[in-house]
Amino acid sequence: MERICVFCGSSPGAKPGYSEVALELGRLLADRNIGLVYGGGNVGLMGQIARAVLEKGGSVIGVIPKALAEKEVALIELDDLRVVGSMHERKALMAELSDGFIALPGGLGTIEEFVEVLTWAQLGIHQKPCGLLNVCQYYKKFSEFIDHVTDQNFIGKGHRELVLIDDNPKSLLEKFLSYCPPSIDKAAWALRMKNS
Repeated sequence: MERICVFCGSSPGAKPGYSEVALELGRLLADRNIGLVYGGGNVGLMGQIARAVLEKGGSVIGVIPKALAEKEVALIELDDLRVVGSMHERKALMAELSDGFIALPGGLGTIEEFVEVLTWAQLGIHQKPCGLLNVCQYYKKFSEFIDHVTDQNFIGKGHRELVLIDDNPKSLLEKFLSYCPPSIDKAAWALRMKNS
């Protein structure tokens, strides 16, 4: 695994634990020679994880839309800061550059980015691991919602297994390194649901 994309907030959030785990994950990635791909920002958890990787001599690729870069929220210390034209281009490039995806706490953008790559995994567009770092139980209700969606037969139990969840960065990374994607055909599953 060469690079992991981390989606996270441009705010540090309400709890110190969010920042602590962002820094821990950043240092862990650098220690394991796994590069960070992230949204290119210099603020909030985004800036914290990127600086943590850089301080340990790790590799960081930031991908930021031009409109945000012009508002001076880009981390200009990056050796590899890629400025793109739109949010769509940003997400496509981040996905292309990455071998897996982790969501730290964040807002609507973080959730949207994570759910998009998770959907791509469900559709078989990629077979890369997708994980939630459940810091301070931040993703507990979201995880319960995914369970509810599964219980209501809108996704299959095998697709539910696509979401790796842990509250410890090291344990989550171990799950990534040993990840074997479930072999489920979404179209075949949907047809079974239709006929049941």
